[in-house]
Amino acid sequence: MLPSEHRLRRREDFATAVRRGRRAGRPLLVVHLRSGATDPHAPGESVPLSRAGFVVSKAVGNAVVRNTVKRRLRHLMRERIDLLPPGSLVVVRALPGAGDADHPDLARDLDAALQRLLGGGTR
Repeated sequence: MLPSEHRLRRREDFATAVRRGRRAGRPLLVVHLRSGATDPHAPGESVPLSRAGFVVSKAVGNAVVRNTVKRRLRHLMRERIDLLPPGSLVVVRALPGAGDADHPDLARDLDAALQRLLGGGTR
């Protein structure tokens, strides 16, 4: 499970990542990354943590399917959150095919999208 301090919760943070960040689309999901964003809500001068949020609409499936997809994505991001620059905001939006996809397929698409956004991949 992705630790609580690494989760996006505020609407403004989701909007910042989607509107001002870069985007990489894959068949099962779209990843928005706003790298190095400072957290205006963090007190003190500590290094800001990278945070991730997930958007899974009703187009993906019923409530059971949506929650399964969210759990899988949170688990996958837990393993990858340390690869992101400090203070990054990431929003992972699941597309309708994500409900039928298995865990390795989601992992492959998430890895490909993050690699592209972090400068390691091509279109």
